[in-house]
Amino acid sequence: MEFLYSSERAAELSARVQKLIQKYGFRIPETPSASRKWSQNDVILITYGDVILPQNGRRDKLQTLADFLTRHLGDSISAVHILPFFTSSSDRGFSVIDYKDVRDDLGNWDDIEDLTHKYRVMVDLVINHTSRYSTWFENYQKGEGPGKDYFIEMDPTTDLSMAVRPRSSPLLTSVKTHDGLRYVWTTFSDDQIDLDFTNPDVLLEFIDIFLFYLSKGVKLIRLDAIAYLWKKIGTKSIHLNETHQVVKLFRDLTDYIDPEAKLITETNVPFEENISYFGDGDETHMVYQFSLPPLLLHAILTENAHYLSKWAANLPEPPGGCTYFNFTASHDGIGVRPLEGLVPNKDFEYLIKSTEERGGFVSYKANSDGSQSPYELNITYYDAFADPDIENSDLQIKRFLCSQIITLSLKGVPAIYFHNLTATHNYVDGVAETGEKRAINRKQWRYDELHRNLDDSASPTHFMLKKFKELLDIRKQHSAFSPRAGQKVVNLGDKFFGIYRFSVDENEAVLCISNITSKEQTIPAEEFKSYTNDEPELVNLLDGKTSSLQQELTLDAFETVWLEL
Repeated sequence: MEFLYSSERAAELSARVQKLIQKYGFRIPETPSASRKWSQNDVILITYGDVILPQNGRRDKLQTLADFLTRHLGDSISAVHILPFFTSSSDRGFSVIDYKDVRDDLGNWDDIEDLTHKYRVMVDLVINHTSRYSTWFENYQKGEGPGKDYFIEMDPTTDLSMAVRPRSSPLLTSVKTHDGLRYVWTTFSDDQIDLDFTNPDVLLEFIDIFLFYLSKGVKLIRLDAIAYLWKKIGTKSIHLNETHQVVKLFRDLTDYIDPEAKLITETNVPFEENISYFGDGDETHMVYQFSLPPLLLHAILTENAHYLSKWAANLPEPPGGCTYFNFTASHDGIGVRPLEGLVPNKDFEYLIKSTEERGGFVSYKANSDGSQSPYELNITYYDAFADPDIENSDLQIKRFLCSQIITLSLKGVPAIYFHNLTATHNYVDGVAETGEKRAINRKQWRYDELHRNLDDSASPTHFMLKKFKELLDIRKQHSAFSPRAGQKVVNLGDKFFGIYRFSVDENEAVLCISNITSKEQTIPAEEFKSYTNDEPELVNLLDGKTSSLQQELTLDAFETVWLEL
């Protein structure tokens, strides 16, 4: 509080935080309790609360989702990230009107709390901005009540060219107020008004919301768009020291009040900037592996693992108690800024072209010089591996499955987007209906349509969900896949991606090797000598078959093996 505001106000503000803690029945012990440790049992599903539309127009979508999870996934997953389920005005829930109100068509807080008894639930703290239809912003326009001084007014002639942003829309938006026309800061859209955290009342509001979520049994909180939180004219207004201090404050609250809970920061930026949110182990518990989705896509489509292997070999060890959030798809597109410096420009351009050839789109961001550059690829991850103009080809399924098994092999906690589970195609109708490119990966399944596909043994949806369950159930049985287990990249040439995972106690190790080409590939026996301890045969956990590593190892197109040592 001293760093963010002043030494004069620190005591008063800290006392206000104490009152909020008491309000929700929490207390601060003298020392924090032991924090929950990550294990190979941790797997997170990412989904919207209304990804499945109930039959007969019923208004119990969260219950429908819960029924699906119980029936089809059970304990194959340990946590569910339910994307914003609050009343909102746009951006599929990320333009929040009321942070404590569950949308009527989804259900209520009882439905969320019921889920917390089965799974660890992740909720978004949409902290950078709020809806222009929120009470706070309406009060700002009236000049009265909470919110009247919660927003960033700016003279439109101010030079803000240094500000980094992920959009091409105007940074300032004109609005009518009781005091005439004013311009407010809008990083993402004119319906998402940035909040002014130089006003400590704003921070206290979000501490209150944060504690409210914890009081509802929420155990994972995602700090949405946190990188842009603090603004200063004449700076990039991203990753400022003040922003990191706010993350540290939420980490302290978590560690002392509910050590079972965890924070995750959402920062879709180049790799070094992204992992800065680990701090010294005193900021977030998890960071998104934003470089992974485009690197995997690049490696498999170009059939060259060189850049993926190089990146994985240079992954720093997370601080104690922290880990990576490994994902390949989410409600957003495939961010390409995290590729900066990792692949040559020609390979970057190849991904842009391949996305468009497969029916996808490209979103752009505005640069400080007035130009635009690609920000993300908008396509389902399943269709990103398609043969153009050929639906559900054998090659597409093999490519996609290879990408998912590699993700499950890597150090960290795997997170699976609902539409990866169901091998969902590009939802082009959604783009036409909404005008939003991201809608291509936000299909809402009709209940009967989804279950018809799940019951059809020839459907990719049936195959992929069944395969995911098999993979997750195998993975859970082996401590070598714990986020705390070690990882080394195995250099087998650019046609393979290989990693060696070994448990903390070194009682188990698994050699994970993927052929990332469309042709059968063979690895000479001498390549394994330093890993196999001269064991004559190893079991492939994925199919139970043994491989004699005194001979060469042959892998089919896009095949992966998990060889247990």
